[in-house]
Amino acid sequence: MVLWLLSVGQKLLLWGVLGAVSLAGATLTLNLLQSVARYAWKWQQLRSLPTLEGAYPLLGHSLMIKPDARDFFQQLIRYTEEYRHLPLLTLWLGTIPLVVLYNAENVEVILSSSKQIDKSSMYKFLEPWLGLGLLTSTGNKWRSRRKMLTPTFHFTILEDFLDVMNEQATILVTKLEKHVNQEAFNCFFYITLCALDIICETAMGKNIGAQSNDDSEYVRAVYRVSDSIHRRMKAPWLWFDFLYFMFKDGQEYRKSLKILHNFTSNGHDTTAAAINSSLYLLGFYPEVQKKVDNELDEVFGKSDRPATLEDLKKLKYLECVIKESLRLFPSVPFFARSINEDCEIAGHKIVKDSQVIIVPYALHRDPRYFPNPEEFRPERFFPENSKGRHSYAYVPFSAGPRNCIGQKFAIMEEKTILSCILRHFWVESNQKREELGLAGELILRPTNGIWIKLKRRNTDES
Repeated sequence: MVLWLLSVGQKLLLWGVLGAVSLAGATLTLNLLQSVARYAWKWQQLRSLPTLEGAYPLLGHSLMIKPDARDFFQQLIRYTEEYRHLPLLTLWLGTIPLVVLYNAENVEVILSSSKQIDKSSMYKFLEPWLGLGLLTSTGNKWRSRRKMLTPTFHFTILEDFLDVMNEQATILVTKLEKHVNQEAFNCFFYITLCALDIICETAMGKNIGAQSNDDSEYVRAVYRVSDSIHRRMKAPWLWFDFLYFMFKDGQEYRKSLKILHNFTSNGHDTTAAAINSSLYLLGFYPEVQKKVDNELDEVFGKSDRPATLEDLKKLKYLECVIKESLRLFPSVPFFARSINEDCEIAGHKIVKDSQVIIVPYALHRDPRYFPNPEEFRPERFFPENSKGRHSYAYVPFSAGPRNCIGQKFAIMEEKTILSCILRHFWVESNQKREELGLAGELILRPTNGIWIKLKRRNTDES
């Protein structure tokens, strides 16, 4: 009897396992068929949109997309230049359509909408790092958090942050002193550490002394995580966690993520990129730097006192320099939205669940709104020259209901740091733009660094 029961039990177990495997297989097959059906329907709906040739079924353009951040960015910008005469361009990332926008009229359709506020599904890869915060959340959760955080950026609270900005800018200037009248050096890391100290002390009330520790493990971890996320976004076969973490990149990502979680859940700094690009451009265009120099003399004279809010308000030309720098080198080179209901762009129907990618780097180079777009001309942002310009032709902080909540903080920080540096030093830079090695990751990063020379300001030589 016992042997018979064991035999029956083994058979039942075997049949149970076979049944479970069959059920799992059937479920997987059904899900796969549903995905293929959705893909076929979406392709049919979007086939009238301008697209690149060479897409493969199910894989789309994935095999064409460059894995390296620098190569991919150059590839994307080349496409936007080549197809600028078209209102939009569609890329298929696996079975996911990406509608690329670089035209002010079409960008407005998405950014001005109170309905199309959901970030792209690609942002899910940021959640393990940043959590479900203001950047990554959607719908009602985003609305409630936006409402909660808005008072934090009120003008009177920002005024309290100015002391921190002045203090850290002064530390930065002290560190830069050793480079006066020396060979060119890479200033990118100096600025990044200063910006990191400022955001940590203002947002978290914690002084981490990043500028005192050049070999910051936290900063290096930020770069590694940012690079890993960017590579993963472009590779559909790495979207599945179980597969991604089998590879070395996924394992390194976990290690770096642990470092960030041990410190803070906050992320990458766009203000550092903006300050670096401003310094680079001022160093390359001495006639513009001289105008900034004159303005600093008018506001501060020969004093090296900390900047006040009233001082910052008077630095109108410097603000135009920052805006023009962000036009040429937007800190966030592209960002994406998920279409949560069918909409129409340039006469084309864009179906729900499509992904829209907006490319400020290309948008800001539309010659209709910015003649000779590669030329650095801060005067473009004088009030009389901005009049009549399309309000969505320039979106360095995004625009519409989901614009950057911290843009006043960013401009204030950039003015403070730049004015402090430029009151002490004259900047020279000889890098050509193609030598910067721009990479479009989570922020626009010069992979070759920003190399400048410093001279003492207000000397006969300078």
